[in-house]
Amino acid sequence: MQGGADKGSPPKASKKASAMPATDNEIREKYLEKAIRELNHLSRDLQSCEACSRTKVMPVLGSGHPQADIFLLKYAPTVSEIEEGVAFYGRPGNALMKSFKRLNIDPTVVYGTIFSKCPVDAGSERDHGCLSRVTDEFNIVQPKIMVVMGEDALTALNALEIPLSRTVEPREGEIQAFTPACDVLFTPEIDEALDEEGAKRRFWRAFRTLGRWHDDLPPY
Repeated sequence: MQGGADKGSPPKASKKASAMPATDNEIREKYLEKAIRELNHLSRDLQSCEACSRTKVMPVLGSGHPQADIFLLKYAPTVSEIEEGVAFYGRPGNALMKSFKRLNIDPTVVYGTIFSKCPVDAGSERDHGCLSRVTDEFNIVQPKIMVVMGEDALTALNALEIPLSRTVEPREGEIQAFTPACDVLFTPEIDEALDEEGAKRRFWRAFRTLGRWHDDLPPY
């Protein structure tokens, strides 16, 4: 019969089936995957740094959750961090873990990095392009607060001129607005606060403000 449909063929859909909307968990997973890819790409770029190649030592990379709420930042690495190639490895990391435990902060919501990723002694030899990589890390992680440790790190941060950012003042233990989505807490340099009792107390007085900030976060 002309124009007739085969009896055995399935009926044709009049409209294409619409895709199911993504759930909140799926959206978060996509953002996390994107952040991981971007940090991996950044790490590969850093490992090709010519300044680091001259020292025959690998650059010191950031570590932690790719979408952390808390972003730790200091200026220069210690010997243990250079040896392992990981920021906040060794004594500074151990001290911070104890501090997080005392403040009831989950350390898995933290990302830590340093400005001077090239492990060279002379400041003139440091690749200033590497110093600006902190901007890339900040944009990838998108933290809710940045803990800036020490005057050198503070000076370098203010020099970055991150879009929509405000100048951070050297006021220890005070939460300051940095961008519309991120605050800043300025503390003394942690590496200088590991041995001397007065320096330890000064660092702790400033750092414990992070606990009060964390307690004020909404649980959703």
